[in-house]
Amino acid sequence: MKKELWIFAGLTTVFLLAYFLNFASPKIQGAIMEAFFMLQWYAQYHTLACVVPAMFIAGAIAVFFSKEAVLRHLGPKANKIEAYGVASTSGTVLAVCSCSVLPMFAGIYRVGAGLGPASAFLYSGPAINVMAIFLTARVLGFDLGVARIIGSVVFAVVIGLIMAVIFRKEDEARTATVMALPDPPPAKRSLWQTAIFFVCMIAFLVFSDWASPSQTILEMEDGRRMHVTVLQKTGEMYRVQLEEPLGELNKGAKLTLSTAEIVSERDWTPENYRWAVWIFHHRWYFSGACFLAVLAMVGMWFDRQELAEWMGQTWSFSKSIIPLLFGGVFVTGFVGALIPEEIVAGWVGGDSFRANLVASMIGGMWYFATLTEIPILQALLGLGMGRGPALALLLAGPALSLPSIAVIYSVIGFRKTAVFVALTVLMSTIAGVAFGWFLV
Repeated sequence: MKKELWIFAGLTTVFLLAYFLNFASPKIQGAIMEAFFMLQWYAQYHTLACVVPAMFIAGAIAVFFSKEAVLRHLGPKANKIEAYGVASTSGTVLAVCSCSVLPMFAGIYRVGAGLGPASAFLYSGPAINVMAIFLTARVLGFDLGVARIIGSVVFAVVIGLIMAVIFRKEDEARTATVMALPDPPPAKRSLWQTAIFFVCMIAFLVFSDWASPSQTILEMEDGRRMHVTVLQKTGEMYRVQLEEPLGELNKGAKLTLSTAEIVSERDWTPENYRWAVWIFHHRWYFSGACFLAVLAMVGMWFDRQELAEWMGQTWSFSKSIIPLLFGGVFVTGFVGALIPEEIVAGWVGGDSFRANLVASMIGGMWYFATLTEIPILQALLGLGMGRGPALALLLAGPALSLPSIAVIYSVIGFRKTAVFVALTVLMSTIAGVAFGWFLV
């Protein structure tokens, strides 16, 4: 019944938008184009390199992870220090965006991981990106960098523990259901073989989704030279943010450029991050080596039945998650184009509770690709955003977005998703307020 109500609500929303939107309005037409540009960028730069590998990893977790092992280390009755310690620091290893973490969260939750550790993993996976934290400290200030890493680890543990307490009875019932399932046949591989297999798949994902910390120097057809951060890029357009004033345009201004206007581009990289850029430019060599290693292990260690089960689980995750990600990205692009950045900056000016709450809610709705939240925040700070709201957005943004909320709902249901989102937004707000007071 609930599913039918949600389908009805979705159809009603589409009908009302189609009925009332003024599609002749240039603003609406521009927002629609921005939505399609964002969707194309997501398809070209995130789907094959990020989402698809994560689906295969999620499918492998569902098939090859022993439910007993998952329950022992991440189940409701697992050692709390071990379970939450691993889950709350996973982002330092993964260094990927929420799109990659979501399928893995769904995988471990389906196998039997407790809601608490799974929620801690869901928050920490995209939040504790080491490179993003270092760049936050360098670009936005050491205080924000330190506050971001402390807040991310603490939030992951606290959110996980609260989720576990609130839904304890449901979690215990789900664990009993998992334990009642028939035991899988004995593993055909040793523990070290399984470990190497997953390490290679995760390494492939990390390298294929590696983000460049560089800014970009663009030489234009008309002779202009632009120092920019590239926020989005497709075959036809670049969406950039100016890092230096250009004519009458101030630093932080955003432009949409046609690729036909660009004569050349080159990296501008801080000296301390040249190693990361070197990995970025060679990432496909590393990814290729990991991919060949996975293929070799599949050929030597797996039989056809196991591969069929793996592909079946991967397809199951893909058909339930990818449409929600695409829909969420499209909606984010559409809504984002309708709200000017200056208005957003006005909502989050100063360090009041309202400003922090709005910043947390914006962070919880918007989709930020890895590292792009930093130049966007830098521009908002220049327009008057308070440093407390900046921290609130940094703590809520990586873990939540419209696409990720839709996927989380499909995995754990409405009530658990609502509590997870509310905890993330509320705790980010409180942290932002406290940070603002500390700076006064």
